[in-house]
Amino acid sequence: MAKVAREVVEKAGVDVDKLVDLLVKNAAAEFTTFYYYTLLRFNLIGLDGEGIKEIAEDARIEDRNHFEALLPRIYELGGEIPNDMKEFHDISGCPPAYLPENPNDVQEILKVLVEAERCAVRQYTHICNMTAGKDHRTYDLALAILHEEVQHEAWFAEFLGEGPSGHFRRPAGKNSPYVSKFHE
Repeated sequence: MAKVAREVVEKAGVDVDKLVDLLVKNAAAEFTTFYYYTLLRFNLIGLDGEGIKEIAEDARIEDRNHFEALLPRIYELGGEIPNDMKEFHDISGCPPAYLPENPNDVQEILKVLVEAERCAVRQYTHICNMTAGKDHRTYDLALAILHEEVQHEAWFAEFLGEGPSGHFRRPAGKNSPYVSKFHE
């Protein structure tokens, strides 16, 4: 599979090595974000934090889903992820979403969350631009993830008071509406 998938993408004019590198870096970002969002979510406490905890959990679960959806495409194109977790963490396409200095400051946690989502939006937009009209499968996957990352950014930006976005929370148990087709 990897030989033919890679061949047709190369013939379409995509630098497959560069694309695979970006996909691996994004997979690392999704996996590490899943981890860091776990810590951030646990620190969303008190009256202000409890209202955000469920939305942070939705974004956390969807980032794990993004990681799992990216892996097959990476391997289909002849790539792989590092065997070493530290190396995988360190090649992340986005900076770590560390807890802020004051882990009880809900506004600072929201800033970490929104910046992580903004990095993801930039990353997937870049992949969509690189693959549009050339690599339909990767484009479809990146676009599906992009839809969800834009919604995550909108959720957190609203809590920061940046204005309404028109995006709504996911119904309970309905994670990854765009990416779920890649898990079937």
